[in-house]
Amino acid sequence: MATELKATSTRSGRRPRGRYLGWLTLSLVALVLVSASAVAVGPADVSLPDVIGSIAGHLGLPGVAVPPLTDSIVWQLRLPRVLTAAAVGAGLALSGAVMQSVTRNPLADPYLLGLSSGASFGAVCVVILGVSFALPAAAFLGALVALVATLSIARVGGTITPGRAVLSGLAIAQLAAAATSFVIFWSAKGDSYREILNWLLGSLAGSDWTSVAISASALVVVGTGIVLAATRLDAFAFGDTSAASLGIDVNRTRWALLGAVALLTGSMVAVSGAIGFVGLILPHLVRGLSGPGHRRLLPLVAVLGALFLVVADTLARIVFDPRELPVGIITAFIGVPVFILLIKRKRSAAWA
Repeated sequence: MATELKATSTRSGRRPRGRYLGWLTLSLVALVLVSASAVAVGPADVSLPDVIGSIAGHLGLPGVAVPPLTDSIVWQLRLPRVLTAAAVGAGLALSGAVMQSVTRNPLADPYLLGLSSGASFGAVCVVILGVSFALPAAAFLGALVALVATLSIARVGGTITPGRAVLSGLAIAQLAAAATSFVIFWSAKGDSYREILNWLLGSLAGSDWTSVAISASALVVVGTGIVLAATRLDAFAFGDTSAASLGIDVNRTRWALLGAVALLTGSMVAVSGAIGFVGLILPHLVRGLSGPGHRRLLPLVAVLGALFLVVADTLARIVFDPRELPVGIITAFIGVPVFILLIKRKRSAAWA
């Protein structure tokens, strides 16, 4: 089946390399410019020279002197939030692309295995207990427990298949969602209820340098591994038999990739809550620019995922200023119409 695998690269190659590099370069430049603008805008606007001066000062580089209050706004509040948004957006978009390829399901997203619901349950429990400082750790642990439960159920009665894993994930997601609702109904009140609701809807409001460290380190380590597995992801497009004929250990590779998605998604959900649609719509949009080959798809989907979430979070901060929306509401408002348009465009074409 090597000929079929080459066909994927050929279809991707029909889009000239220069055009792909142009899209990638344009996306990177846009990400830098939009991120700088996002740091500058807010209830207290900051000039771009002050943004650059604050960052330069903390990095030990020469730059303009910045007032202490402005420096605090840039370095302690806005820059960590923008960097976290970029890392989370890239991580969720990468995870979505992998899930859609490994399960061969164009509607798959990073939360398919119950990760989001498990993380939500863990987060809600620590908020109710009054130990919100442990929220990222509890959310990640909840996602991990949900993954283990999903795979344990999928293993009952035989070999784990993608179909069984998906159905098991849906069951665990419903169970965790019910448990979360029970805890909220029984115990949440006042400020804890507001904090829980904000987190369940997806929010980057509490981002700090710890959030940056968690999300960025997961993105670099796990994301690099995913990009290096691009050829194996191409092989999955033709089914398990074709992948095996190319010398790929199908089961081991599939579960290694699903484990990577779980680790990456769990890390992102731990710092941002459940932000929907990023991992669902971005892979579809980017395939139209890069083609189905994952060597081109994965880098571009990561950059555009970062750009998308930075824009969405900036809108969440400024649209109803001084009030702030959870970013998950913005991604849903943008994501639903885009997804409907994608379905209308692709209804007569097979998903690649």
